[in-house]
Amino acid sequence: MSAITDHSSASKSAFDHTGCLFCGEKNLFSLKLDFHADSENGVRAHFKPHTGFQGYAGVMHGGAVAGVLDAAMTHCLFHAGVRAVTGDLHVRFIKLVPCNGELDVRAWIVSAKPPLYHMRAELSKDNTMLAWAEAKFLKEGRLETP
Repeated sequence: MSAITDHSSASKSAFDHTGCLFCGEKNLFSLKLDFHADSENGVRAHFKPHTGFQGYAGVMHGGAVAGVLDAAMTHCLFHAGVRAVTGDLHVRFIKLVPCNGELDVRAWIVSAKPPLYHMRAELSKDNTMLAWAEAKFLKEGRLETP
């Protein structure tokens, strides 16, 4: 697969999902994740979660952690010019994810055999991995809505 290029204008129009809970600019509750291409053919975002995403006191809810990892993989595909949906998601929780402090999430394409994309994402704090996910994405149009 070729190097990932920034398709920011495409992400704003063809891949519009401004109401997203994790990256949506128009969602009041959003983490407003802002993904940027990195030097390793993936994407990264730096963010600080708020307590609206907590499960136990001060700890980010596991579903929110999974959502952040899924959003990172989705944006990695957006940056590669691919619009796809999650078909299978496996999350591994390594350490509790705090709601205070700065976190980093990164994602990259492990393999691509369109319409199937195998992805990986990692969530860390101060270079310590807190959770990771692997997923299979299907190029949009391959799944039907109910």
